[in-house]
Amino acid sequence: MSVITVERKVLAKNDVIANENRSAFKRNKNFVINLLSSPGSGKTSLVEKTIEFCKSKIKIAVIEGDVQTDLDAQRIDKLGVPVAQIVTNGGCHLEANLVKDALHSLNTADTELLIIENVGNLVCPAGYDLGEDFKVVVLSVTEGDDKPLKYPAMFRNASVLVINKIDLLPYLKCSIDELKKNALSINPSLKVFETSCTTGKGIDSWCGWIQSNLQSK
Repeated sequence: MSVITVERKVLAKNDVIANENRSAFKRNKNFVINLLSSPGSGKTSLVEKTIEFCKSKIKIAVIEGDVQTDLDAQRIDKLGVPVAQIVTNGGCHLEANLVKDALHSLNTADTELLIIENVGNLVCPAGYDLGEDFKVVVLSVTEGDDKPLKYPAMFRNASVLVINKIDLLPYLKCSIDELKKNALSINPSLKVFETSCTTGKGIDSWCGWIQSNLQSK
Protein backbone atom coordinates (compact mmCIF):
# COMPACT_ATOMS: atom_id res chain seq x y z
CA MET A 1 0.00 0.00 0.00
CA SER A 2 2.83 2.42 0.78
CA VAL A 3 4.26 2.00 -2.72
CA ILE A 4 0.93 2.95 -4.28
CA THR A 5 0.68 5.98 -2.00
CA VAL A 6 4.15 7.17 -2.95
CA GLU A 7 3.42 6.65 -6.64
CA ARG A 8 0.21 8.67 -6.39
CA LYS A 9 2.02 11.52 -4.66
CA VAL A 10 4.74 11.54 -7.33
CA LEU A 11 2.23 11.55 -10.16
CA ALA A 12 0.11 14.23 -8.49
CA LYS A 13 3.13 16.51 -8.13
CA ASN A 14 4.11 15.79 -11.72
CA ASP A 15 0.61 16.70 -12.94
CA VAL A 16 0.74 20.08 -11.19
CA ILE A 17 3.97 20.98 -13.00
CA ALA A 18 2.68 19.52 -16.27
CA ASN A 19 -0.29 21.88 -16.08
CA GLU A 20 2.11 24.78 -15.50
CA ASN A 21 4.01 23.72 -18.61
CA ARG A 22 0.76 23.42 -20.55
CA SER A 23 -0.27 26.95 -19.57
CA ALA A 24 3.10 28.30 -20.70
CA PHE A 25 2.84 26.43 -24.02
CA LYS A 26 -0.67 27.81 -24.54
CA ARG A 27 0.49 31.40 -23.90
CA ASN A 28 3.27 30.99 -26.44
CA LYS A 29 1.03 29.13 -28.92
CA ASN A 30 3.47 26.20 -28.96
CA PHE A 31 2.35 22.91 -30.50
CA VAL A 32 4.06 20.27 -28.36
CA ILE A 33 4.50 16.58 -29.16
CA ASN A 34 5.99 14.02 -26.79
CA LEU A 35 7.72 11.27 -28.80
CA LEU A 36 7.79 7.89 -27.06
CA SER A 37 9.26 4.56 -28.11
CA SER A 38 11.62 1.77 -27.24
CA PRO A 39 15.33 2.28 -28.02
CA GLY A 40 16.19 1.84 -31.69
CA SER A 41 12.79 2.66 -33.16
CA GLY A 42 14.22 5.54 -35.19
CA LYS A 43 12.84 8.32 -32.98
CA THR A 44 15.79 10.66 -33.47
CA SER A 45 15.83 9.96 -37.21
CA LEU A 46 12.14 10.90 -37.33
CA VAL A 47 12.94 14.15 -35.52
CA GLU A 48 15.69 14.86 -38.05
CA LYS A 49 13.41 14.19 -41.01
CA THR A 50 10.67 16.33 -39.48
CA ILE A 51 13.09 19.22 -39.07
CA GLU A 52 14.43 18.84 -42.61
CA PHE A 53 10.89 18.80 -44.03
CA CYS A 54 9.42 21.58 -41.89
CA LYS A 55 12.09 24.02 -40.74
CA SER A 56 11.71 26.36 -43.72
CA LYS A 57 8.03 26.79 -42.81
CA ILE A 58 7.93 26.26 -39.02
CA LYS A 59 10.01 27.52 -36.10
CA ILE A 60 11.11 24.35 -34.31
CA ALA A 61 12.83 23.61 -31.00
CA VAL A 62 13.71 20.22 -29.52
CA ILE A 63 14.15 18.78 -26.03
CA GLU A 64 16.19 15.57 -26.06
CA GLY A 65 15.85 13.09 -23.18
CA ASP A 66 18.42 10.35 -22.70
CA VAL A 67 19.80 8.14 -19.95
CA GLN A 68 23.39 9.17 -20.78
CA THR A 69 25.28 11.33 -23.33
CA ASP A 70 24.20 14.23 -25.51
CA LEU A 71 24.73 12.33 -28.78
CA ASP A 72 21.15 12.85 -29.99
CA ALA A 73 21.28 16.57 -29.17
CA GLN A 74 24.49 16.82 -31.21
CA ARG A 75 22.65 15.33 -34.20
CA ILE A 76 19.82 17.84 -33.86
CA ASP A 77 22.17 20.78 -33.31
CA LYS A 78 23.75 20.12 -36.72
CA LEU A 79 20.37 20.89 -38.31
CA GLY A 80 20.43 24.44 -36.96
CA VAL A 81 17.47 24.37 -34.58
CA PRO A 82 17.53 25.15 -30.82
CA VAL A 83 17.95 22.01 -28.74
CA ALA A 84 18.17 21.31 -25.00
CA GLN A 85 19.48 18.00 -23.67
CA ILE A 86 18.15 16.34 -20.53
CA VAL A 87 20.38 13.54 -19.17
CA THR A 88 18.43 11.50 -16.62
CA ASN A 89 21.49 9.60 -15.27
CA GLY A 90 19.65 6.29 -15.36
CA GLY A 91 16.07 7.55 -15.06
CA CYS A 92 13.77 5.69 -17.44
CA HIS A 93 11.51 8.63 -18.39
CA LEU A 94 11.21 12.40 -18.48
CA GLU A 95 9.12 14.19 -15.88
CA ALA A 96 7.36 17.53 -16.10
CA ASN A 97 9.85 19.30 -13.81
CA LEU A 98 12.76 18.27 -16.05
CA VAL A 99 10.97 19.69 -19.08
CA LYS A 100 10.19 22.88 -17.17
CA ASP A 101 13.89 23.31 -16.33
CA ALA A 102 14.91 22.63 -19.95
CA LEU A 103 12.56 25.36 -21.19
CA HIS A 104 14.88 27.97 -19.63
CA SER A 105 17.41 27.05 -22.35
CA LEU A 106 14.93 27.63 -25.18
CA ASN A 107 13.09 30.67 -26.50
CA THR A 108 9.63 29.12 -26.61
CA ALA A 109 8.09 32.54 -27.31
CA ASP A 110 9.74 32.21 -30.73
CA THR A 111 8.85 28.52 -31.19
CA GLU A 112 5.88 27.08 -33.05
CA LEU A 113 6.66 23.35 -32.80
CA LEU A 114 8.34 21.89 -29.72
CA ILE A 115 9.37 18.26 -30.05
CA ILE A 116 10.16 16.39 -26.82
CA GLU A 117 12.04 13.18 -27.51
CA ASN A 118 11.52 11.06 -24.42
CA VAL A 119 13.84 8.39 -23.04
CA GLY A 120 13.64 5.14 -25.01
CA ASN A 121 11.23 2.99 -23.01
CA LEU A 122 7.76 1.56 -23.73
CA VAL A 123 6.74 1.38 -20.06
CA CYS A 124 7.66 4.24 -17.71
CA PRO A 125 7.02 7.30 -19.92
CA ALA A 126 3.43 6.26 -20.64
CA GLY A 127 2.06 7.53 -17.31
CA TYR A 128 3.83 10.90 -17.15
CA ASP A 129 2.17 14.03 -18.49
CA LEU A 130 4.73 16.64 -19.58
CA GLY A 131 2.20 19.28 -20.64
CA GLU A 132 2.26 18.16 -24.28
CA ASP A 133 -0.59 18.39 -26.76
CA PHE A 134 -0.12 14.81 -27.95
CA LYS A 135 1.78 11.70 -26.98
CA VAL A 136 3.14 10.09 -30.15
CA VAL A 137 4.39 6.51 -29.96
CA VAL A 138 6.95 5.47 -32.58
CA LEU A 139 7.14 1.74 -33.30
CA SER A 140 9.61 0.16 -35.72
CA VAL A 141 8.45 -2.81 -37.76
CA THR A 142 11.66 -4.55 -36.60
CA GLU A 143 10.09 -4.81 -33.13
CA GLY A 144 7.28 -7.07 -34.33
CA ASP A 145 3.54 -6.67 -34.67
CA ASP A 146 2.69 -7.80 -31.12
CA LYS A 147 4.19 -4.84 -29.23
CA PRO A 148 0.86 -3.01 -28.72
CA LEU A 149 -0.50 -6.08 -26.93
CA LYS A 150 2.60 -6.36 -24.73
CA TYR A 151 2.71 -2.66 -23.79
CA PRO A 152 -0.95 -1.56 -23.85
CA ALA A 153 -0.58 1.46 -21.53
CA MET A 154 1.71 3.20 -23.99
CA PHE A 155 -0.72 2.78 -26.88
CA ARG A 156 -3.75 3.56 -24.74
CA ASN A 157 -2.27 6.89 -23.61
CA ALA A 158 -0.96 7.94 -27.02
CA SER A 159 -2.98 9.82 -29.62
CA VAL A 160 -0.75 9.02 -32.60
CA LEU A 161 1.16 5.93 -33.75
CA VAL A 162 4.04 6.26 -36.19
CA ILE A 163 5.00 2.90 -37.69
CA ASN A 164 8.60 3.44 -38.72
CA LYS A 165 11.20 1.62 -40.88
CA ILE A 166 8.55 0.34 -43.29
CA ASP A 167 11.27 -0.03 -45.96
CA LEU A 168 12.41 -3.13 -44.02
CA LEU A 169 9.06 -4.95 -44.24
CA PRO A 170 10.13 -7.24 -47.13
CA TYR A 171 12.84 -8.69 -44.88
CA LEU A 172 10.72 -9.28 -41.78
CA LYS A 173 7.90 -11.48 -40.56
CA CYS A 174 6.05 -8.43 -39.26
CA SER A 175 2.55 -7.86 -40.64
CA ILE A 176 1.74 -4.16 -40.76
CA ASP A 177 -1.98 -4.97 -40.94
CA GLU A 178 -1.70 -7.11 -37.80
CA LEU A 179 0.32 -4.40 -36.06
CA LYS A 180 -2.33 -1.77 -36.80
CA LYS A 181 -5.13 -4.13 -35.78
CA ASN A 182 -3.43 -4.82 -32.45
CA ALA A 183 -2.78 -1.12 -31.80
CA LEU A 184 -6.34 -0.11 -32.68
CA SER A 185 -7.75 -2.88 -30.48
CA ILE A 186 -6.07 -1.08 -27.56
CA ASN A 187 -6.93 2.44 -28.72
CA PRO A 188 -9.42 2.71 -31.62
CA SER A 189 -8.89 6.49 -31.89
CA LEU A 190 -5.16 6.25 -32.68
CA LYS A 191 -4.12 8.21 -35.76
CA VAL A 192 -1.63 6.04 -37.65
CA PHE A 193 1.23 7.05 -39.95
CA GLU A 194 3.60 4.74 -41.82
CA THR A 195 7.09 6.14 -42.37
CA SER A 196 10.59 5.36 -43.54
CA CYS A 197 13.32 7.77 -42.58
CA THR A 198 15.61 6.04 -45.11
CA THR A 199 13.41 6.52 -48.18
CA GLY A 200 11.37 9.46 -46.87
CA LYS A 201 8.09 7.65 -47.49
CA GLY A 202 5.25 8.92 -45.33
CA ILE A 203 7.19 11.88 -43.91
CA ASP A 204 5.06 14.32 -45.92
CA SER A 205 1.84 12.94 -44.40
CA TRP A 206 3.30 13.05 -40.88
CA CYS A 207 4.51 16.63 -41.33
CA GLY A 208 1.19 17.58 -42.92
CA TRP A 209 -0.56 16.49 -39.72
CA ILE A 210 1.83 18.66 -37.69
CA GLN A 211 1.19 21.67 -39.92
CA SER A 212 -2.59 21.26 -39.73
CA ASN A 213 -2.40 21.24 -35.91
CA LEU A 214 -0.24 24.36 -35.94
CA GLN A 215 -2.84 26.17 -38.00
CA SER A 216 -5.43 25.55 -35.29
CA LYS A 217 -3.25 27.14 -32.58
